[in-house]
Amino acid sequence: MKIKSSLGFSLVELLVVVAILGILSAVGLMSYNGYVSGAKEKTITNVMQQISLAQTEEYSNAGSYFTQSTGTCTPTDITSNEIEEELFDGGDQIATEAGYNICIASTGAANYDIFASEISGNTPCTLTLSRNGNFTRGNDC
Repeated sequence: MKIKSSLGFSLVELLVVVAILGILSAVGLMSYNGYVSGAKEKTITNVMQQISLAQTEEYSNAGSYFTQSTGTCTPTDITSNEIEEELFDGGDQIATEAGYNICIASTGAANYDIFASEISGNTPCTLTLSRNGNFTRGNDC
């Protein structure tokens, strides 16, 4: 009688293990990307609130809010840099480091909206913070 000894793994066993590892990696990557996206969005909402506080100080010092356009605006690197220079004396570029650009639009005599738009992505996430503290998230967030 012959006894068959198994000294290794069969090809089918190796393929099953590789398939399972692939599935686990895909799930982990999707979870990680969601975490990073959420962290960036939280960071930019905090930055927008800091800008709102800086606007209060600007109004106290200058008698008006700092704005870059009327009604609405399109966030760009230039508008983000202007905000950093005007309201934060050229501090760190926090918004662009978080992956967003920001702009401020006048919406009345003593009113403004802060707009943030994600720099990368086919459908960038857009956020709006009004002077009275109301956040609005775009449909693409």
